[in-house]
Amino acid sequence: MERPKNREHGDWATNIALQLGKKAGMNPRQFAQLLSDRLAGIDGVKSVDIAGPGFLNITLDAGAAGELARTIVEAGPAYGTSAALAGQKINLEFVSANPTGPIHIGGTRWAAVGDALARVLQSQGASVVREYYFNDHGAQIERFARSLYASAAGRTAPEDGYGGQYIEDIAQRVLAAEPDVLGLGEADAVERFRAVGVDLMFTDIKKSLRDFGVEFDVYFHEHSLFENDFVGGLLEQLKGSGNLFYEDGAWWLRSTDFGDDRDRVVIKSDGAPAYIAGDIGYFVNKRRRGFDLNIIMLGADHHGYVARLKAAAAALGDDPDTVEVLIGQMVNLVQNGAPVRMSKRAGTVVTLEDLVDAVGVDAARYTLARFSADSNIDIDLDLLTRRTNENPVFYVQYAHARTHAVARNAVSAGVDTTAFDAASLNHPTEGELLAALGQFPGIVAQSAVFREPHRVARHLEVIAGTYHRWYDACRVAPLRDAPVEDVHRSRLWLNNATQQVLANGLDLLGVSAPERM
Repeated sequence: MERPKNREHGDWATNIALQLGKKAGMNPRQFAQLLSDRLAGIDGVKSVDIAGPGFLNITLDAGAAGELARTIVEAGPAYGTSAALAGQKINLEFVSANPTGPIHIGGTRWAAVGDALARVLQSQGASVVREYYFNDHGAQIERFARSLYASAAGRTAPEDGYGGQYIEDIAQRVLAAEPDVLGLGEADAVERFRAVGVDLMFTDIKKSLRDFGVEFDVYFHEHSLFENDFVGGLLEQLKGSGNLFYEDGAWWLRSTDFGDDRDRVVIKSDGAPAYIAGDIGYFVNKRRRGFDLNIIMLGADHHGYVARLKAAAAALGDDPDTVEVLIGQMVNLVQNGAPVRMSKRAGTVVTLEDLVDAVGVDAARYTLARFSADSNIDIDLDLLTRRTNENPVFYVQYAHARTHAVARNAVSAGVDTTAFDAASLNHPTEGELLAALGQFPGIVAQSAVFREPHRVARHLEVIAGTYHRWYDACRVAPLRDAPVEDVHRSRLWLNNATQQVLANGLDLLGVSAPERM
């Protein structure tokens, strides 16, 4: 169903007869006639016309269209929700930045998109667990520990180590917590810097995410996968099934048998597990925790993981469709027409805190969530600090604040919601606004199906624009000394319905809905 560009073609149009006619053994126009007859008998449908090879153009009675305003207000926060995913248990893993530094702008994008996606999926009835994979196992942690030790000891950072002000800050905090750590000997000191430093860094990451409005249900520690030989036991199971083979001193997963472009090393020639070994263990762990679907959000350099993880699932005898990988692309920041490339704190990357300091949480979350995650985006920091309609988050939030101002002014003028005449909402801008509000549940449902919360943001902008045009054309409060009529009361219902939908949509994005601006 869609709104025709030419309103002479009705309120709604659909090509469903072209899609289903052949399946029914009929030509599309015959099928359209059957649908037309059925639709014409529904209360509120004024007329149904068949156009071309079988397009259906549907016109509603004014009262039927206007009734939506009351439906939305009475539904309240539930408007746009459904039970389509009821009973489905979903594990949504996102951000999962290594605890070797603050969250960079790519991880910040996943924080905004991931939390919005979780909210959208929950709105459709799914049970969603937000999970952060805490990578505290491997060479990067070792480099982090040595970088902290070098900073505390007044040495230059290791060649492959980490730099930036945050390394000095964490090193000094470790020294404050354990003043005698440098006297332990280098090996023991590095181990203490690893243990304490990782804990401090991860505490900072959690606080940054919490300040950004993102809370995780589970923080999963990678090292737990290797306890009690859990991963080793799974690899032995794969050997027994024949899905691991030995070649060139290493053990390989026969991932090409399950759709991957090449076989993958699982146990390296030195006997150490490759990274995919942990991935296999993590997938099995999630499945044993009862998740029907495991969505993993990864950066642009992880394209190979899609086929790799599905192949691993299939090799274990599980359904590869129980794992789903979303790939996010790069984010570029621009200020004064030039790229923003450096963070004083991190040294080489722009961090979550940098973005929030520049534009605020709402603008950061909304902007990162309003683009398809698989597209590169340029964020203009100057634009996001402007209080103008050019700024998308201001545009939507201002529309919401305006609905509150209109409601306050209407009440002051004696307008209330004691009466409602749906048929009186017959101005062209009212038809457009009602249509935009009516499309909201479908947009949210599509956002869940396609894992694309940006659809919600874009539709909020449509609603905001349509509302502003209605505001310019139709009065809710009567002119001074003019009587209050039912049309004013009905328009207050429509104003309040718009307010509710904007609030519901902003909540799905984790963005505030201010009452005054």
